[in-house]
Amino acid sequence: MGITAVVITKNEERNINRCLASLGFCDEIIVVDSFSTDSTVEVAKNFTDRVYQVEWRGYVGQKNYGVGMANFNWILSLDADEEVSEDLKNEILILLGKNPSHSAFSVPRKTIHSGQWIKHGGWYPNRLVRLFDKNRGSWVGGSVHEYWDSQGGVGELKNDLIHYSFENIFDQVERNNLYSTLGARALNEKKLQFSIWHLIFKPIFKFFETYILKCGFLDGYLGFIIAVSAAYSVFLKWAKLWELSKHGEKS
Repeated sequence: MGITAVVITKNEERNINRCLASLGFCDEIIVVDSFSTDSTVEVAKNFTDRVYQVEWRGYVGQKNYGVGMANFNWILSLDADEEVSEDLKNEILILLGKNPSHSAFSVPRKTIHSGQWIKHGGWYPNRLVRLFDKNRGSWVGGSVHEYWDSQGGVGELKNDLIHYSFENIFDQVERNNLYSTLGARALNEKKLQFSIWHLIFKPIFKFFETYILKCGFLDGYLGFIIAVSAAYSVFLKWAKLWELSKHGEKS
C-alpha cells in the first residue's frame, strides 16, 4: 500500500534536511513551498522532484493543496520541524501492510525545546492526526490550529513523532509574536469583542494551567520559562485584538 509524505515549507533550511531524510521509506514526497528566500527549495530537491511553489493560502490551504497532489491514498503529513522516529517508521510500515480498519491515525508528538524533551505542561503526548486516507477527510480550521477532520474512525499509533519546536528562547519569542497575531485575527474574524477581563485574567490562568495543573514545574527552569511565555502569548493575542478593534488591520 503506497504512502505519500506531504510537507509544507517557508524558509525552513534549518530543519528541512532532517525532516525529509526521515521520510525515505515513503513512496513519494511532496513539498509545498510558499516561495522561500533561503535554500529550502534547493535542499528539498535533493530528496524529491515533487516540489511545488504556491502563494501562501493559510495552513489549511497549503496542506489541502499538498494532499490534492498525492498519487497515493495514504498520506503522512509533517511540518518541516518534525522528524519520523525509526520506531514510528516501522510501526507505520507494519500498519499499512495490514489494510487498516481506521481512516486516520494520531501520533504522540515528542517536542524538543532548547535541546530538552518537554514532558509536561500539556506538551506531551500532544496527539495529532498525521497519518490518514486522503479520500476520507480534509484539513479544516482557521488561521491557526488546523486539524485533519476524519470521516471515519481514528486509531492511535504508539511511537513518537519528534518535534524540534524551538531552538532557543529567542526563537520562541519570535514564534509567539507570529502566532499571537494569527490568533488575534482569528478572534476578530469570529467577531469576538475585546475585554479587559480577558486581557488580564486569561494570561494568568494560562500560566496556572501550564505550570501547575499540567505540571510544567517538573520540567525545571525551562518549564517555568515556557509557562510565562505561554501566558505572554495569550496576553499579546488579546492586546492585538484590542488594536484591531481600535485601528483595524495594519499593512
